Amino acid sequence: MGSDSEAEKSAHKEKERKKMLALAPIAKPLAGKKLCKRTLKLVRKAAEHKCLKRGVKEVVKSIRRGHKGVCVIAGNISPIDVITHVPILCEEADIPYVYVPSKEDLASAGATKRPTCCVLVMTKPAKGELEKGEQEKLKSDCDQVVSEINEITASLF
Repeated sequence: MGSDSEAEKSAHKEKERKKMLALAPIAKPLAGKKLCKRTLKLVRKAAEHKCLKRGVKEVVKSIRRGHKGVCVIAGNISPIDVITHVPILCEEADIPYVYVPSKEDLASAGATKRPTCCVLVMTKPAKGELEKGEQEKLKSDCDQVVSEINEITASLF
């Protein structure tokens, strides 16, 4: 029960390889395995606390209204034209952004069944208030992800 069989391991590797082949050429900065896992965990927490905007339309609207946070974009979107303007908006608003390999993984972390192009993780909920401890925890997790994104971005440019 403890270890995976060879067939399961090879199937998992094949699945990961297919995810990487489907990536768009503009998907930079792309999160590595560790950062991707941490980012999706942050998205999951934000979804629980209602601090998440899902989809291109909501994310663009929130950025234009001045909301701050972290933008997580799926790298396997087709056609890519759907999300090409989102990184530019993020850069103009000084919002860190990162690409993750799969829109399906992003949707499951964001508590939806429908694959999602991008999400905006905000430190404060749009309506109401969070408990002080929960908001501090969410903010610290967000800051940790932002610092890792800044490291990746600095190495690119």
